[in-house]
Amino acid sequence: MLHVSVLLRAPASAISSRTLDVLPSSAKRCCMSTLAEAGPSTTPPKTVKRPPPSEDELRRKRRTEWKRRQNGQTFLDHTVIHAAQVWDGGDGCVAFHRELFKPYGPPSGGNGGRGGDVYILPTPHLTTLSSVLTRPRAQHGGGGQGTWQNGRNAPPLIIRVPLGTIVRELAPDDPRRSKNEYEAEAEAMQGLSPEERRAKMRENRWVHYPEYADDNAQREDFKHAERVLFAQERERRRARRLRAENPVFLDLDKPEEAAEAADPNAPLGHRRVEPMGHLIAQGGAGGLGNPAFLSPTNRSPKWATRGADGERISLALELKLLADIGLVGMPNAGKSTLLRALTGGRARTEVAGYAFTTLNPVVAVVRVAEDGTFDGEAAGAMHDETRVEEAHERALLDSGALAHAPTRNQRRPGAGHDAAEEAAADPLGAMEAFRFTVADNPGLIERASANVGLGHAFLRSMERSHALVYVVDLSAPEPWEELRVLREELEQYKPGMSGQARMVVANKADLLATTGENEGAAREEEVAAAREKLRRLEAFVAEGMRTSVAGNAEGERVEDRPLDVVPISAKYSMNLKKVVRLMRTYVEEARERKAAA
Repeated sequence: MLHVSVLLRAPASAISSRTLDVLPSSAKRCCMSTLAEAGPSTTPPKTVKRPPPSEDELRRKRRTEWKRRQNGQTFLDHTVIHAAQVWDGGDGCVAFHRELFKPYGPPSGGNGGRGGDVYILPTPHLTTLSSVLTRPRAQHGGGGQGTWQNGRNAPPLIIRVPLGTIVRELAPDDPRRSKNEYEAEAEAMQGLSPEERRAKMRENRWVHYPEYADDNAQREDFKHAERVLFAQERERRRARRLRAENPVFLDLDKPEEAAEAADPNAPLGHRRVEPMGHLIAQGGAGGLGNPAFLSPTNRSPKWATRGADGERISLALELKLLADIGLVGMPNAGKSTLLRALTGGRARTEVAGYAFTTLNPVVAVVRVAEDGTFDGEAAGAMHDETRVEEAHERALLDSGALAHAPTRNQRRPGAGHDAAEEAAADPLGAMEAFRFTVADNPGLIERASANVGLGHAFLRSMERSHALVYVVDLSAPEPWEELRVLREELEQYKPGMSGQARMVVANKADLLATTGENEGAAREEEVAAAREKLRRLEAFVAEGMRTSVAGNAEGERVEDRPLDVVPISAKYSMNLKKVVRLMRTYVEEARERKAAA
């Protein structure tokens, strides 16, 4: 048995025919079956391993292809929803009361419950439409039961969308629109004869007592009830046509607040009423039970109505972010680095040396104190590429330097620290006097309107910005050509949008005159060339890029100003205080005009 177990553990190629001859018949059969299962011995061919691609190559290819396909994305700024599954109301019940010594009681069927309504509610903490269901489904109304038990009403369905969402009802000729409830019923009855169509309509609208459908159809009371039901349905169709003349259009630019919550004199101890938003589709009404058809001539009605269908509607949702300042620039102009510098590194944007690093708009908050200081103002602060900073953080983590660093919850204000520790962790927490939002957008290149690069559909996020800021690369040979391309692409997207620009940020000014290697006359020549380039840029802006600024409370454009030109270095946080001061001025002026209006 020991030899047999050794042979079974051995590879099939090591068992020869001479070895099998010395074994008993039972062991020989076992080993032969093992050889048959193993099959012939083959040596796998050697494969030559290719060197793996670099991390930057993989990331660039994966993210660029993902953006081009537009599948599975986490940021979505436009979508179409079909509220075509708004469930109908519950059916009415046909029943009669039965109890001891009362074999023939009165009709006791309950009414059906109402179907769920659909509301749309703007929510401040959402930033994308990717969480919105394209086919929302409300619940079905409960059916009525015997002993006068009515069905339950379905709860409403609330669709939560980000602030800044525009809701439009699709036109009847739009191919994306789905059929409403009446069109769907007409389509289902195509090809039927008049008798079959009438029978189908009765089946969809009436509930009969078992084996009484044909008898009910011959009764005058049922025919009268049918005429009344069709008259009510014609009124609903007429109301629906009138409502279609004024399609749904909502501009959800501010959060909803219930009237009870805004009332300062509301009684205490009552539960706060949460806002439900705007009604976009109504659920179907519940059906009537057979007690509703009780009359002097019919004491035992054996029919009830089914619940009505809910409304079906198709809506187009378009998200326009509510950012105060929008950054517009070519790829690799330094917009993401500028956003990180303005927020002190809190905006976790992707920074790398290749084009189209930013694939979706990113919004961050800039906090300013009374003396003009802001989050990103720190001596010697440098913002490098994302991979370099991640490698530095990983090295600190491996070395144990972050072992005693406070966690995110410990850094949260009010987490058990004294005032001195909280002030040291967040210097601007107590001195903050003003804040505004800045949006970083993907790079815009020439012919983006023809879908070159990433296109310019993402510019819808900046339509509501109070001011636009051009970001150009001052180390480029001709930065004024970048300004010309950016202005033309903004006009191609929306005529007049370039009039929202207020400032030109000349980034990467530190690359024009490096210290250490170039000294003396060579460095002086670089500085002179940089100043000449900046002078030409300012002259180009003064001559061909002027903006009209509102000069009164009514918002009339009465003053023509040139754009402000500010040279900076976002990587080394140089000259950012002037940029923040000008941005604050633009936002304050816009908010004052809005408050006056």
